[in-house]
Amino acid sequence: MKLAVSPGFRALLVILALLPAPRALARGDGGAVDGVSAEAAADTIAPFDAQVTDNQRADTTAADSAAVDSAVLVAQVADSVAADSAVAPVATPPRDYWGELRANFTPENRTYSDIKTVLRFIGPLYGTLAGLLVLFSGLSANLRDVAHGMGRSRWVRVVVYLALFTGVTFVLSFPLTWYDGFAIEHQYGLSGQSLGQWMTEQGKAAALGLFVLGVIPILWLIYTTIARSPRAWWLWLGLGSLPFIVAGTLLGPLVVDPVFNRFAPLENQQLKARILDLAARAHIPGRNVFQVDKSRQTNRYNAYVNGFGVSQRIVLWDTTLKGMSEDEILFVVGHEMGHYKLGHIWTGMLFASAFSLVVFFLAALISGWAMRRFGRWWGFSRLDDVASLPLLYVAVSLVLFVTQPAVHAFSRRQETEADLYGLELTHDNDAAARAFVKLAAQNKTNPEPSPFVKWALFSHPPDGERLRLALTYRPWEEGGPNRYLK
Repeated sequence: MKLAVSPGFRALLVILALLPAPRALARGDGGAVDGVSAEAAADTIAPFDAQVTDNQRADTTAADSAAVDSAVLVAQVADSVAADSAVAPVATPPRDYWGELRANFTPENRTYSDIKTVLRFIGPLYGTLAGLLVLFSGLSANLRDVAHGMGRSRWVRVVVYLALFTGVTFVLSFPLTWYDGFAIEHQYGLSGQSLGQWMTEQGKAAALGLFVLGVIPILWLIYTTIARSPRAWWLWLGLGSLPFIVAGTLLGPLVVDPVFNRFAPLENQQLKARILDLAARAHIPGRNVFQVDKSRQTNRYNAYVNGFGVSQRIVLWDTTLKGMSEDEILFVVGHEMGHYKLGHIWTGMLFASAFSLVVFFLAALISGWAMRRFGRWWGFSRLDDVASLPLLYVAVSLVLFVTQPAVHAFSRRQETEADLYGLELTHDNDAAARAFVKLAAQNKTNPEPSPFVKWALFSHPPDGERLRLALTYRPWEEGGPNRYLK
């Protein structure tokens, strides 16, 4: 589950939103992706980060088939003994993974998935309306006046305004944030987190965002760039985004993630030994493999790889360790190793940097037009006025929402590549198939969404597509070459 941060606050984290999301086995929010994504996120190298599910189901159909087969076998043995002839072995019927996948998508799970899909569309609209309300009500100009009264320094004014605006957007967005991140999760049994614990995490997220954007100070740098280059600020911000993206990717696992969860080296030594053996087969050095106490927040299954250099790691949620068998976990880890071997962290950072140019350019066009058209209503006539922050937030939010299908297409391609690599590394199609069936069931995701929903919201291939790949891709059995693992 991705941390449920208000839509307004997410828009303030524009720089962080451009970071490549951790490459995850399943979508972090379990709904129709996120984004990001954070979130997406997730959202976010997004976080085996598409959709994963667990909870084994007793397969009554298989049991019935086994009973019938046993009876047939007994009859055949009896007949063979009487005829003094050899008994031919009876093949066990193959497991009906497709039947399990579709049966697990119960009416309750479908309702949950549909609600999450609607919320993924409503969220950006809700946040945009909140930003416009702050502008047209004159509240933004009033907050600006308060900030100006606190000092003459641009940095002081930016920090004060950011703190006030964060509080306002938190309040305005709270109903939707609470419903999406807390109420629905509890209603459908995906979280046991108390309201107090959830609120504490929202407070941590707000404080962290205020520190990163205000104190460091990224937002001051943005407004200084706008003031010095009113026409080309979007270009300088886009070109200058890469160092921040690299720094965020490097420091996120070491500084940000531990604020919300406890990370520890993998405790299961037998599993650790098998993972190290898998790493040796992939010709990669022994990587840090951590487990994280995500059960504090959610019952979903997930795993991801993030960071680089000293911060690079594979992270397994404790829910995944509890709900999946070792061979299923090994495929999950093989998938994450694929992200590492195929350079997805680095290509993700480069993609995010290039994408930031598009985001800032389109946001500059929208905000420039809107300020000329409505600036007198809002109380400012220059974009470097800190009162324009809600306008920048609305512009960036709209651009991110409109362009997210392109980002998701890029992410889905990388996730498919990692799936293929995991299959080539483990040669365990059965474990991969079971993993995808479990992920879809536990996370209550739609395994076969409509093409439009997939295009608009899914940062990972739907579980149905991933299951088909797991069942059919086996070039090593057909004498063909691997695609990635040579």
